[in-house]
Amino acid sequence: MASITVYSSDYCPYCSRAKQLLSAKGAKFNEIRVDGSNKLRQEMTQKCGRTSVPQIWIGEQHIGGCDDLYDLERQGKLDSLLA
Repeated sequence: MASITVYSSDYCPYCSRAKQLLSAKGAKFNEIRVDGSNKLRQEMTQKCGRTSVPQIWIGEQHIGGCDDLYDLERQGKLDSLLA
């Protein structure tokens, strides 16, 4: 399975939805919580150019946020990325 990184926040409903989908797929992911850490949020922003959470990477590919992840699932493309 591909390595997965999720930048998230504890009180973000979109983060929860994204993590629930990944967990339902049996995917293990590295979660980086940006709450209270300007350094981690800056790191995330520099990597993807976005400031909102979640931001998700599968392998080296930036997927985007929760809506982007669910779009991949609806298109039937998520499973092949996770493999």
